[in-house]
Amino acid sequence: MAVKDPFHLAVQVRDIDEARRFYGDFLGCPEGRSSESWVDFDLYGHQFVCHLNPALRNNPVSSHKNPVDGHGVPVPHFGVVLEMEAWEALAQKLRDNGVAFEIEPYIRFKGEPGEQATMFFYDPSGNALEFKAFKNREEQLFKKA
Repeated sequence: MAVKDPFHLAVQVRDIDEARRFYGDFLGCPEGRSSESWVDFDLYGHQFVCHLNPALRNNPVSSHKNPVDGHGVPVPHFGVVLEMEAWEALAQKLRDNGVAFEIEPYIRFKGEPGEQATMFFYDPSGNALEFKAFKNREEQLFKKA
């Protein structure tokens, strides 16, 4: 997927092989360069890097929760804004594979300018992910209420 200006994001993980299984095998992100202590992934056209932090084996990443639309949204978090069909397919794949959601897939801000499909879950190291979609991404992504 070609992205005009891809972002670069690096997170810490407790186990590189576990990260490869989750991001590469399960989420389907192609792997790029790597070493024993880090691995690059193509996260929907963006450069996403997992850096090994063995201290996380006993202490997973923790996050603060901020109230949004009646839910406790984990902060920090990251993810991708998908097309609606891809978001629905990912939500079903996560459900089918027993992934525990922090916030189950639902439509947030229903009937408002920022209406969006969203879901939150954690990777095996405790990093919070949000994947979302809009009916019309180009018009709604940055629209003010």
